[in-house]
Amino acid sequence: MVLKVLAAAVNAVLPSKYYVHAFISILAIVVVRAFARGRTTNRERDMHARVVLLTGGFTPLGLTLMQNLAQRGAHIIALSPKPVQDSEVEILINLLRSTTKNDQIFADECDLTSASSVRSFCSRFLTAKETRLDGIVFAHEYQQLGSIIGRQDSAILTQERQNASLASFLILTLLLPVLLVAPAERDIRIINVVNPFYAAAAPSFSPTSKPPPSSPLFHQEGWRSLQMIVFTRHLQRVLDALPSGGQVPKTDDSTIHVVSDKVQKSNIVAVSVCPGLSRSDTIAPLLNAVRTCFFNLFLRLLTKSTTSAIQSVLHVLFLPTPFKSNARQGTDAPEEVLKAGAVYRECAVVNLRIPSPATADAADAQVPDDGELGGVHLGQAVWEGLEGALKEWEQVNPQGDEKAGRDDGLSVDTQSS
Repeated sequence: MVLKVLAAAVNAVLPSKYYVHAFISILAIVVVRAFARGRTTNRERDMHARVVLLTGGFTPLGLTLMQNLAQRGAHIIALSPKPVQDSEVEILINLLRSTTKNDQIFADECDLTSASSVRSFCSRFLTAKETRLDGIVFAHEYQQLGSIIGRQDSAILTQERQNASLASFLILTLLLPVLLVAPAERDIRIINVVNPFYAAAAPSFSPTSKPPPSSPLFHQEGWRSLQMIVFTRHLQRVLDALPSGGQVPKTDDSTIHVVSDKVQKSNIVAVSVCPGLSRSDTIAPLLNAVRTCFFNLFLRLLTKSTTSAIQSVLHVLFLPTPFKSNARQGTDAPEEVLKAGAVYRECAVVNLRIPSPATADAADAQVPDDGELGGVHLGQAVWEGLEGALKEWEQVNPQGDEKAGRDDGLSVDTQSS
């Protein structure tokens, strides 16, 4: 009797002649949703005793990334634009500690919009008792700047984009000596998290001609993303060109697993990662948080949650480097290893083609030209452009200003509570 009533109710809502249509519609929704979520990393890594410096840690993507790393035992130093005594920072840090059962989560004040604040943090870190770093994740440049809804000052947004990139460049410049003197067997990773609009600027990218404030929003965001991708690739060239201590045997083996210089030369690996379109970090700022109930359904179907967005970041953190990989013999499926200097998206390497400068001369290259991501001349031009812009930025923010002098005695190894 119950089944008959249920069958009658179903037929009243959805006649039997529409069963096939309903099944195909549901299947299409499931397939589109699975495609929009992207790939999930199949890698794992024990992060205990590994120190990770994270910028943008208090954005939606950064908080989710902090939680995932903390669950695996990582020692996390999250940079916050607010003082560590701020109630919001204290609540979030204490909540992460309690939920992940990991007390090695710390916050330190560093305003990435101020060169003096960045220098102040780096100075505190370099003079601390413990200066170990196993990874630096620059996640602050992933969040969308600018909206297609409403009017905003284009000049201010352009300055914000440049300051965010210069903050990454300055932190690397100041902390790189600590990374270079680390033991050769230490696996160090530098990860730049970029927005997904880099393809919009790839065909006409030039480091010497920045897009004007009147140019389309996606082109400006793509130029910023592409600049850091090219910079990261050139940083890897510079690291590979430096003299290294050579490869060392693993702790559980007396022999050296020899890796070709074409695969990895330095124990410091720099990569760029694009998490894709995230609802919280990309779509919400892009639409100025204008989301009706009906439109929200499409956003949940076609865009990523922060958990799905961080999968590519976790993938490059968990993948073994060639130095740390286990050589497989007698198998047709070699182990996947992290490609130094590459761009990762959906847990895979992106074959991104960027035109090289027309006046490039291989004889003038300071480091060997591999031709990847625009080649060494484009990388040098981006690097020199960042150096010049950094000098101007520091003149606007002299070291003796209020933010540089703010030091309440809290170090990176001091709990915020």
